Amino acid sequence: MLGERAEHEPPRGPAAAMFAADQASRGLGMELLHIGHGTAVVQMRVALQMLNGHSICHGGFVFMLADTAFACACNSDGPVTVAAGADISFITAVRDGDVLVATATERTRYGRSGIYDVTVRRGEEIVAEFRGRSRTIG
Repeated sequence: MLGERAEHEPPRGPAAAMFAADQASRGLGMELLHIGHGTAVVQMRVALQMLNGHSICHGGFVFMLADTAFACACNSDGPVTVAAGADISFITAVRDGDVLVATATERTRYGRSGIYDVTVRRGEEIVAEFRGRSRTIG
């Protein structure tokens, strides 16, 4: 089941190596749960230091979770791919202690570009929708 990964089955490949070197995402407690062809699942627990002045999770942290899943999905097979742009729609507030799961899926690739959708959930509830545009470099 997604959201639960056996410790003996860590994700592998270019995206897993990229995530292992990602100090920013791992520093926030993000976990890479799954990598597949053009897909990725990343989880994060909202911590007290992520809350804004309204006592809800700052949108930048939700964006960063979605962006990390997007990065893992678009680097799932190599070569090195980066974001060319992204946008997010926040559906509902996120609170301290919430466990968020971002699921990224490749929608299309064309030449060196791609489009990916990421859904961020708290349990079964959708809290944000993200669309990222990628560009392969190098």
